[in-house]
Amino acid sequence: MSDKEISRGFKQFLMAAGDMVWLPLALWLAIVLRWGDQPYNTDIRDLLVYIFGTLFTMLVFMRLGLYRSVIRFMGTEAIIAVIKGISISALIVGSLVFLTRAEGIPRSIPFIYWGLALFFVGGSRFIVWNYYQAILKKECEVVAIYGAGDAGRQLLVALRQSGEYEAAVFIDDNRKVKGRIINGVQVYRPRHLENLIAKKGITQVLMAMPSVSAQQKKKIIALLEPLPVHVKTIPVLADIVSGKAKIEELREIDIEDLLGRDSVVPDARLFEHCIKNKVVLVSGAGGSIGSELCRQIIKYQPQHLILFELSEYALYSMEQELKKLLSVEQGSETIHLTALLGSVQDKKLLQSIFTAYGVDTVYHAAAYKHVPIVEENIVEGIRNNIFGTCRAAEAAYESDVETFVLISTDKAVRPTNVMGTTKRFAEMVLQGMAKKYAGKGTRFCMVRFGNVLGSSGSVVPLFTRQIKHGGPVTVTDPNIIRYFMTIPEASQLVLQAGSLAQGGDVFVLDMGEAIKIVDLAKKMIHLSGYEVQDESNPDGDISIEYTGLRPGEKLYEELLIGDNVSATEHPRIMRAEEKMLPLAVMDDKMALLDEACNDFNISWVREILLDSETGYVPDKDQPVDLLWCELKKKSARN
Repeated sequence: MSDKEISRGFKQFLMAAGDMVWLPLALWLAIVLRWGDQPYNTDIRDLLVYIFGTLFTMLVFMRLGLYRSVIRFMGTEAIIAVIKGISISALIVGSLVFLTRAEGIPRSIPFIYWGLALFFVGGSRFIVWNYYQAILKKECEVVAIYGAGDAGRQLLVALRQSGEYEAAVFIDDNRKVKGRIINGVQVYRPRHLENLIAKKGITQVLMAMPSVSAQQKKKIIALLEPLPVHVKTIPVLADIVSGKAKIEELREIDIEDLLGRDSVVPDARLFEHCIKNKVVLVSGAGGSIGSELCRQIIKYQPQHLILFELSEYALYSMEQELKKLLSVEQGSETIHLTALLGSVQDKKLLQSIFTAYGVDTVYHAAAYKHVPIVEENIVEGIRNNIFGTCRAAEAAYESDVETFVLISTDKAVRPTNVMGTTKRFAEMVLQGMAKKYAGKGTRFCMVRFGNVLGSSGSVVPLFTRQIKHGGPVTVTDPNIIRYFMTIPEASQLVLQAGSLAQGGDVFVLDMGEAIKIVDLAKKMIHLSGYEVQDESNPDGDISIEYTGLRPGEKLYEELLIGDNVSATEHPRIMRAEEKMLPLAVMDDKMALLDEACNDFNISWVREILLDSETGYVPDKDQPVDLLWCELKKKSARN
């Protein structure tokens, strides 16, 4: 038996022992009060009422679970149980008085006994409960619950049961609930929060509004951000309703909450065109975007989903996740799932896959996307991003694939780095193929968007880790800005854009407003309950350090090369008309690139990229490829 079990058993014994004192004492006092100054002599029948009345009442208490309940978490149910138990006890005492014909106990005693027993039994438990509450208040954090609706009330109950937090106030901007007291906690307007934080020692604000719009949530977060409190929120309503999360599972404010973008309802018709009852292949299925594409595709009933991935572990993880998802999704029993290892540079393998499985739609997400990594590994970046895309597209055309969608990036626009240049080069190859093979088979298109939140290269997870460890938070440049979009939103738009393709389309997603990265860092620090340490606030908690732009990194990203853009059927998907080169010209350049890469001649590679009309303007005079630089050093020493 564990110490915890012994401790709890001892507490139950103390409660039972206390009741064995309180119950006969209540009966004796009831009799004394009833007789007043008159003499009262106890006989054997009176003692039988005392003994059996107490024993039978104890059995009733046990049956009602009064010794199982934890006093410090005593709620309405426990109070009702005490009242029920005492009422039954009063009936037992009355019955025993009648059956034993105890002459020393008047027939009105059960009524007086009921009040006294309730006072002793209920009062003793209330005193213990009050004692525990006083201890808990010293140990737990004082919080404010923002939102006095159903979710806020449920959260209050959950917090009281957990014992980790004390909810001091409700905050709500609804005038109808202003000043109300809900379960002992008063509701205040938001303008009072700053004073309440100082007055009551509030350290956290817990947002309990799972169903408010993204814009409303953004406004509330903007109000809370300057305050010296840690801001957390309950899960979204959909997760609570589906059972994926509980209301008391508090989480940090997500970056999507800061963006404040209300989602656009997906157009089911656009999904069906390229997915429903189709054989769909996702290359790079284990990556940030590829994996989310797979999760979204499953929802729209493909006939067969093929995961194509170079990393064995990433492929295995994604396959296991999707198998679990398929087991719970309604109507997914008929969806076939296949996981295949391979490289997108292997055209013969891809052609075999496309032919064997009769692939209808390809979402090409396989790419090296980390700007500094590709800048330092130029040849492999070109092999994967340019040649891999070209081989996959050729295999798709030769295997009669209906639609081929390239996942591109905003870094392909006027690139200053090799990664962006390779993506723009790949776009131009597909544009050339689309023009040459127009109306003859595969529809080629590409979807261009900016940073996605939560991806392996996103700054958000980095900032979160740095804040957790006390800083400093590192930002490359005080003026750097970026567009952001959530992975699910980006993936949904990619899937819908594929259905809008006519051939050679460059689709651009509406990324909303650009965000200054340093402002994002400051918001995340403030919402975590800390202050920024800088010259104006040397006593702050976490500093921000500027590390300088990394190789190939730009201060800002663009989504369009020119101004020729038109709307599509979807409000957040635009079609751009951009300069392109004939496929024959691109083939010649790829032949030169292949030769330069085989020779590991990085200077020549760079010249070809500069001459490819991708808009490439490197920010460094010389390449920073690690192996090439090392070979140059060795050659110079010799």
